[in-house]
Amino acid sequence: MIPSSYPAKEEIARLTARMLLEIKAVHFNAETPFTLASGLPSPTYIDCRKLISYPRIRSTLMDFLAVTVLRDAGFEAFDNIAGGETAGIPFAAMVAERLALPMTYVRKKPKGYGRNARIEGAMTEGQRVLLVEDLTTDGGSKLSFVDAIRETGASCAHTAVIFYYGIFPETVPTLAAHGVQLHHLCTWWDVLAEARAQGAFDAATLNEVEAFLSAPRAWQDAHKKA
Repeated sequence: MIPSSYPAKEEIARLTARMLLEIKAVHFNAETPFTLASGLPSPTYIDCRKLISYPRIRSTLMDFLAVTVLRDAGFEAFDNIAGGETAGIPFAAMVAERLALPMTYVRKKPKGYGRNARIEGAMTEGQRVLLVEDLTTDGGSKLSFVDAIRETGASCAHTAVIFYYGIFPETVPTLAAHGVQLHHLCTWWDVLAEARAQGAFDAATLNEVEAFLSAPRAWQDAHKKA
């Protein structure tokens, strides 16, 4: 069923953060920082893939994501929902089901045999495609998926994610320069606020996380391994 009436954006953000904390998808560790895919350190880590194992939470969040896209982009804005390999695939399928639209997925690179395709499923020229992913940091990884979609003759002007870091100022301009608008449910700031409200972590850890969120590049430079 296509959702049409849900909480305001601010309440969606708070509830999303609460759910991520509830299933322990949020990890804070200031003493032993995590190493991100970029190789840089971070006192924060988010694991949105855990959501697929919690039916009530995943259903609620997919309703939230669908209604966010409908509110922000329009009720008749898309013809196809594409998931990015691999984390975006289950979420794209669930959003497509809610919006009663075809679903496809985009490989990170051609599979190297057969049709050597990057797009799996039926995507046709002229279709308006929504790219769905679990999260975005600086937006850079989305561009390759968008380009693969556009190579089919379809258009892709929107991407929707559950979680957006919300701390790197270049993210939205990077996507906008590529003709893509970002839609999201919550950010690290929403998670930090809810974690403080719940007392989910000790004060020292939360203060260090806030220092990172306020100046992430400076924090990373100061905590790089020698």
